[in-house]
Amino acid sequence: MVRIRLFRVGAIRQPSYRIVVADQRSPRDGRFIEIIGNYNPRTEPATVVVDRERALYWLSKGAQPTEAVARLLEKESVMAIHRGETTLEAVEGADTAEQGAEATEPTAAEPAAAEAEAASVSESEEAEQAVEE
Repeated sequence: MVRIRLFRVGAIRQPSYRIVVADQRSPRDGRFIEIIGNYNPRTEPATVVVDRERALYWLSKGAQPTEAVARLLEKESVMAIHRGETTLEAVEGADTAEQGAEATEPTAAEPAAAEAEAASVSESEEAEQAVEE
């Protein structure tokens, strides 16, 4: 049986994982068929990158995710797409809309920084005028 599971990489006590498709008889860090993503639990928040198309391909071929990978795929909406609850286009559209909204939203510090810069410029101009007189 083909499994989608975690393949441990990284230094001692600093794990990160690859999400791989492998035969269940292969050892955890042994032979695999394909790498379809990675997972780093040491970042805040944990980083999960999954190639959705390849994950969906392997799920459609009957690959069974382990419990840990199933949770990660659920978080990335891959399992919902596989079950038919949503479409790949809808999820990708939502992801790009979220990224666009994050890039265009001004932060609270930006207006304050602009005002502080304008104030320092006007103060330096006043100081230059006083020196000239």
